[in-house]
Amino acid sequence: MEHESSPLEESAAGRAAVAEAWESAHAPLSAPPSAPVRRRYLLERDVYSETRLSSEVLHTRKHPPHTLCQRARKHVQCSSDCVKAGLLGLFPIATWLPSYPVKEYLVGDLVSGLSTGVMQLPQGLAYAMLAAVPPVFGLYSSFYPVLLYTFFGTSRHISIGTFAVISLMMGGVVVREAPDSMFYVPANGTNGTETRLDEEARNTSRVQLIIALTTLVGLIQLLLGVLRFGFVAIYLTEPLVRGFTTAAAVHVCVSQLKYLLGIKTDRYSGPLSVVRSVVAVLRNIRSTNLATLLVGLLCMVFLFVVKELNERFKKRLPVPIPGEIIVVIVSTGISYGMSLFQNYQVAVVGSIPSGLLPPALPDHTLFSRVAMDSVAIAIVGFSMGISLAKIFALKHGYSVDGNQELIALGLCNFISSFFQTFAITCSMSRSLVQESTGGKTQIAGLLASLVVLLVVVAIGFMFEPLPQTVLAAIIMVNLQGMFKQFRDIPALWKTSRIELAIWIVAFVSSALLGLDYGLMVSVSFAILTVIYRTQSPKSMILGQVPGTGLYYDVDKYEECVENSGIKIFHMNSAIYFANSELYVSALMQKTGVDPTALLQARKSREKRRRKNCGKEERRSTVVKLGADGVSHEVVDGSAVRLSVQCSPAVRLAEHVNGQVSDSETEWACEETHFLEPEGAVHSIILDFTPVSFIDSVGAKAIKSVVKEYATVDVCVFIAGCSRTLLSQLKSLQFFGQVVTSDLVFPTIHDAVLHCQSRRSRPNAAAIQ
Repeated sequence: MEHESSPLEESAAGRAAVAEAWESAHAPLSAPPSAPVRRRYLLERDVYSETRLSSEVLHTRKHPPHTLCQRARKHVQCSSDCVKAGLLGLFPIATWLPSYPVKEYLVGDLVSGLSTGVMQLPQGLAYAMLAAVPPVFGLYSSFYPVLLYTFFGTSRHISIGTFAVISLMMGGVVVREAPDSMFYVPANGTNGTETRLDEEARNTSRVQLIIALTTLVGLIQLLLGVLRFGFVAIYLTEPLVRGFTTAAAVHVCVSQLKYLLGIKTDRYSGPLSVVRSVVAVLRNIRSTNLATLLVGLLCMVFLFVVKELNERFKKRLPVPIPGEIIVVIVSTGISYGMSLFQNYQVAVVGSIPSGLLPPALPDHTLFSRVAMDSVAIAIVGFSMGISLAKIFALKHGYSVDGNQELIALGLCNFISSFFQTFAITCSMSRSLVQESTGGKTQIAGLLASLVVLLVVVAIGFMFEPLPQTVLAAIIMVNLQGMFKQFRDIPALWKTSRIELAIWIVAFVSSALLGLDYGLMVSVSFAILTVIYRTQSPKSMILGQVPGTGLYYDVDKYEECVENSGIKIFHMNSAIYFANSELYVSALMQKTGVDPTALLQARKSREKRRRKNCGKEERRSTVVKLGADGVSHEVVDGSAVRLSVQCSPAVRLAEHVNGQVSDSETEWACEETHFLEPEGAVHSIILDFTPVSFIDSVGAKAIKSVVKEYATVDVCVFIAGCSRTLLSQLKSLQFFGQVVTSDLVFPTIHDAVLHCQSRRSRPNAAAIQ
């Protein structure tokens, strides 16, 4: 009696074979050291289809059923450990502050905090100009959010505060909603024909707008963080962000030209605002204040030199040279001593009130006017913050939580907006300074905020004579890193043309249409590129590496050989409504087997058979199916009988592409014989290894393919299907009478062996 091995015995035999192979693989260890060690594995097992795999090998774990009340209780129950974990997640400072190594970290954090705080002062004053609010609000925005992030943030090295791109985006919104033209009033002592700009009323209106906008930005970020939507930043790819920020640098640079030249022009927002601003500057170029221009150029030259020295000698310098604060202090002293505002009409910062403002509620009636803009600012601010936080976390070996970062930024913006600040994010230049000067934790950020607080409370009035052209010079010099991103163009040209297209579209659209519309266009284009990639996947026919179970592209690797009568089709894409037709057409093109064409050929043969049926002499038609196409040859009956005796591959008239017909009446007219050489395709294997998902349209397309090929006696099999994809196919009711799980195999090699054994059985029977 023949014994049939069980799956357990097969697995035991397989483990024994693997053990023997392992021992043989380690035998060369005694060979000389120069001999290469090759490791091999040998495994003998049955060919498994999905039906047999599910019934004999894999068994689903059985979990006790849970009622709806039990599931709800599991999610809402709260233990002491759960409360502790939640509090530690909300306040990450509690995880590292109790074990803070004072002797190791305090000196580095102290130096880093002072250096970052000194840098934050001039940038806060300068970026407030970009936000179209008085400079003192930049100092408020450099204090409150930095202080709050110390308690809620998970990154230890980023410097939270004002940032050029976010400030410019907010400035564009408030200028659009409160333009200068709304605040011209009749000049004093005139008959009403002359007007003047009421700057106090304008600034008050813009401050209310920017506070309302900041409140909404904070609420959106906080809501996204609570809902665990930290993944939204992935839609802002690196080429998109870099192209967008480069366009923002162009906007910032153009907006500062009037301060650098000392001329007065309107501030524009919306599409073509860059072009309109440049035209306005060129029209008023003759009114340039030479003293203002000279001061600004001298400051720019000095800052460029300092930055170059810091970069070249960063390993020798204990701390970077604080060029920005030096420029601010020196230029403020010169402006005060030489009375640049009174004698040379050099515009200065003006009044800086001492102390902090009391908290106040934002004007909720303004929310509807800035709601759409707040979404874009919230996402851009978070994406820049989390990308920089991940870079530092990877460098220093710790992790950051994207959702907690959203919550932290949301709380910083929302709470700080009650103290009249504008939206913030992290700054790359300050973060690099904070990290390079020895900062280890957010204690450095806390000390930086205290430096700003000291200035606001005690010595803020000393910066009132500071020329605005100095702040413009600081802003324009800090854009140097963003303008260097133009180097991405040749690099992306060599690596990825699609990412280059994303970069260019993000830059051009943001530069011409404005940052808000440009962001929408660039994100939409980036999503379209994903669709384009699924619409143009690479398809190939796989061949076997002789002596192995490995299958690769036959057109690329000369070692790969196709198995006789078997086509293995591979396409590196999911199968869904957008590319299901493309998948089917590529399948027919690559395999060279078109069911429609084969059916038409069969109908033409049938037509000719009926036409010849009326002839008196009985003849036989031999139909040869070869690689070059279909050929016909008329022979007499004896020749047919001879060929039948000589070759088992010859099929009689009843054969319909390999299947025997039950009808005997066809012999009365003509005998048709199909001579199928070994190269005829009888099986097609669909490699589903790269298929990540499939929808109902894709499932119907594959089922239709199986049915169509079955009409011409070509069997279609599926290989390499993941368990998740199998679950999707079952839920889509893919398996039935036509398509069964017997057609699905775990690997390509299983499917190939099955096809070969399937074709060998009829031939063996014919020989017998």
